[in-house]
Amino acid sequence: MRILIVEDDINLNRQLAEALKEAGYVVDTAFDGEEGHFLGDTEPYDAIILDIGLPEMDGITVLEKWRGAGRATPVLILTARDRWSDKVAGIDAGADDYVAKPFHVEEVLARIRALIRRAAGHASSEIACGPVRLDTKSSKATVDGKPLKLTSHEYRLLAYLMHHKGEVVSRTELVEHMYDQDFDRDSNTIEVFVGRLRKKMGVDLIETVRGLGYRIQSPTNAN
Repeated sequence: MRILIVEDDINLNRQLAEALKEAGYVVDTAFDGEEGHFLGDTEPYDAIILDIGLPEMDGITVLEKWRGAGRATPVLILTARDRWSDKVAGIDAGADDYVAKPFHVEEVLARIRALIRRAAGHASSEIACGPVRLDTKSSKATVDGKPLKLTSHEYRLLAYLMHHKGEVVSRTELVEHMYDQDFDRDSNTIEVFVGRLRKKMGVDLIETVRGLGYRIQSPTNAN
């Protein structure tokens, strides 16, 4: 899962980025509204953390531009605790949730997990597909209750497929959501990671859809 943080406070931006990376997310950062707007308008993110008080272009304007352009990415806005009007303006502009400063990073992580789950149509923090269970809270996966030892890239691949289970996901889409903007992306590596996942899971859940991509689904739903 790939996250964009748009926050001009360098220390807070770094703190959020480090926490999200430790939780298994791919993270891009921006420090002003113009850069944030450009990234959110041109890159595919699973969720965006957006500060309201930004230089160059304020967060409300950024959000309105995204929504006006049809960008439906879930957005969590950061507001000042005593500025209730910012919260109202943010929600009216299209924000999906908000957190007031100062906040605990754990709260931001929990809200981001919830936004991504809801966007993918999942109500619980645990996503199941046959014998495979993905715990989005702990960033761990199991097969028949036994833990899967995955690399960060393998976990990201499994997490994205599990969030979109039953859907065909292209290699390009997987690459865009597994790597940040500065990474030298190569879609050929996806096949390698899929092969490793299949071997580690020991169950045939990931289907190769020729010419289109991959799909994970329970055996009872397989064609």
